[in-house]
Amino acid sequence: MIYFDHAATTPVKPEVLEAMLPYFSEKYGNASSVYKLAQENKKAIDNARRVVAQLLGAQPNEIFFTSGGTESDNWALRGIASSLKEKGNHLITTKIEHHAVLHTCQYLESQGFEVTYLDVDENGLVTAEQVAKAIKTDTILISIIYANNEIGTIMPIAEIGKVAKEHGVIFHTDAVQAVGQIPIDVNRQHIDLLSLSGHKFYGPKGIGALYLRRGIKIPSLLHGGGQERGRRAGTENVPGIVGLATAMDLAYQNLERKNTKIKALRDQLINGIYKRIPFCRLNGHREQRLPNNVNFSFDFIEGESLLLLLDFEGIAASSGSACTSGSLDPSHVLLALGLPHEQAHGSIRFTLGEDNTREEVDLLLEKLPPFVQKLRAMSPLYEDFLRKHS
Repeated sequence: MIYFDHAATTPVKPEVLEAMLPYFSEKYGNASSVYKLAQENKKAIDNARRVVAQLLGAQPNEIFFTSGGTESDNWALRGIASSLKEKGNHLITTKIEHHAVLHTCQYLESQGFEVTYLDVDENGLVTAEQVAKAIKTDTILISIIYANNEIGTIMPIAEIGKVAKEHGVIFHTDAVQAVGQIPIDVNRQHIDLLSLSGHKFYGPKGIGALYLRRGIKIPSLLHGGGQERGRRAGTENVPGIVGLATAMDLAYQNLERKNTKIKALRDQLINGIYKRIPFCRLNGHREQRLPNNVNFSFDFIEGESLLLLLDFEGIAASSGSACTSGSLDPSHVLLALGLPHEQAHGSIRFTLGEDNTREEVDLLLEKLPPFVQKLRAMSPLYEDFLRKHS
């Protein structure tokens, strides 16, 4: 298997698994109890909290562990909406958010809130000026994805955060794809809430975190015990928390060197596709994109069919986001870029990881062109196109 779907999930690194294993067996205590076995686990959670906070430029008491990015997004949006509903009922987001944000916004609309969904340009970018123009007197929250999970475009987060701060509006970012890939500083970028998920940077699934700036009050999303300083009920997932912090720490070690390698592979793949396959389009900003993301639309084919052909050769990729891969609808992100339905249906996302090699990219570039040509040969649209342009 050659794995090019690291935006969907990543394997747990051996060092991360090694750090987690003791907390499944001999260090099994419930961290909320008072005896030594439990208190040792509480110390492990406290240490993990310090690690995550330091890597984000935050304080430990601003980090709350969750079950993942989806819970963090839900908690952030629903929490702010609930706590500030007396001040206003207007939220601002974009049309290319992850469904964890979009569906939460739709739920809030059903509860009487108003949501402005900002358009993006052909590269998937929204500007700070657009955000500023959308702010109203009753705006209580701005939620803008840090880096898009499908096309890899990185938003101007610091500029948007500055606008939010100047207008006194809370600013949340879904940074699930960005954490572990690019440096983040919540203070310099004026971020008030940030969502992250461990399995995107070689940590375990089922564990994430919400950064919540000190002084911002939101109600609990889950009710029960007094875990997470009374803010998030449920027995702590100690192995997961330890694994998340270990993985995040490893991700930011030698980050520039790792990104230099991955960017070289990314650009090798982008340039190779453009050289070998006509009638294709790179989706997302060419430069302002995640180091590992390559998303192409190939005219006259179905992306799912191309995925199957690649899978037969042991190559794993994705047609858009993993969360919607079972849907027949075209990607809402690609439609928001202005792509027609047929072009959006022909999209493939390749996301590289630390262990991918030039040889693997070469193999993909060897297999991809004949597969695209095979599928186009079966397309009456392609046949008509060639006849009209012959």
